Amino acid sequence: MQKFTFKILWLENNVAIAIDHVIGKQYSPLTSYFFWPRNDAWEQLKVELESKPWISGNDRILILNQATEIINFWQEAGKDKSLLQAQAKFPSFIFTGSS
Repeated sequence: MQKFTFKILWLENNVAIAIDHVIGKQYSPLTSYFFWPRNDAWEQLKVELESKPWISGNDRILILNQATEIINFWQEAGKDKSLLQAQAKFPSFIFTGSS
């Protein structure tokens, strides 16, 4: 069972990433939104995850790797890809946005 999920704001000039902790069928916010490229979302997410010692190292690595995939996808194709295309690429994540 998946312990964490991503909430993604897919915007024209930014992508924002937040993490929710999945408990049963409920979602509990774990982080606030971190914006790329406005800020270094990956580094901010890393610091936030490291401040939660109950998250295993393996889970932190998995979350950060997935964040990298999202940021890279947006950076390489975000302005040319629609929200629907992003949802198709990452079907297990929760998306909202304007593009």
